Formats: sequence, C-alpha cells, structure tokens
Amino acid sequence: MDAAHKSDTETGAPVEGEPLIGPSSEDHPLFDEIVEACRTVHDPEIPVNIYDLGLVYQIKIDDENNVGVKMTLTAPGCPVAGEMPGWVADAIEPLPGVKTVDVQLVWDPPWGMEMLSDEARLELGFI
Repeated sequence: MDAAHKSDTETGAPVEGEPLIGPSSEDHPLFDEIVEACRTVHDPEIPVNIYDLGLVYQIKIDDENNVGVKMTLTAPGCPVAGEMPGWVADAIEPLPGVKTVDVQLVWDPPWGMEMLSDEARLELGFI
C-alpha cells in the first residue's frame, strides 16, 4: 500500500473507491421500527417524511442496541438544520430496546432528487 493510501486509512478519510456512507444494519430486529420512527419526521418545507426523501443515509445498530444515524438535509442552509437531528433522535429514543441514539449530519454525498423513494416521487407529483 502506498503512503497516501496508508495515511488516508489511518486518518479515517475515505480511500478512493470506498463508499462515503457504509451499509445500514438492515438485518437487526430493531431496524424496521427505527425506519418507521424516521418516517414520522418531516421536513417542514416538503410534505414528505425524511426517510422517503432520502435524507437518512445510514442506520447502524450495535450489539447493545445503540443506534447511529447519518443523515443529511436537502440543502446546507436549511432553516431547521440545527433542529432536525434532535427531532430524529426524539423519534427513535422511545422505541423499546433502543439504548442510545446518536444522529450526525453529513454533507457528503450531497442530497439530490434521485434519492427520493418512489412513494415520495408519487406524493410530490413526479410520477
């Protein structure tokens, strides 16, 4: 491994070709409930929940049921940028079995219309 890749790995920065966001814990028993909790949170400017908008990039659940969520917003200047992670945490924390919730805003990859679910496209009149 060359020095550039070694230092990228050591710093935790993504190495070219690696996905920016890792996979979610889809096989965890709490995953579906957490997705449904995310669907109760809406962007106030768009009448669609944040999950179907494609704003939730990753849901990781460890063996002790600590939940980590990586999400983005439709734009960095979103007026609820400071509040949205708290809304998501407040929706997930009461679920039975959830130990802790950590919601992180990420900006890479940037959100785009291609991230909308089919349900969101239908609700917004795109299909």
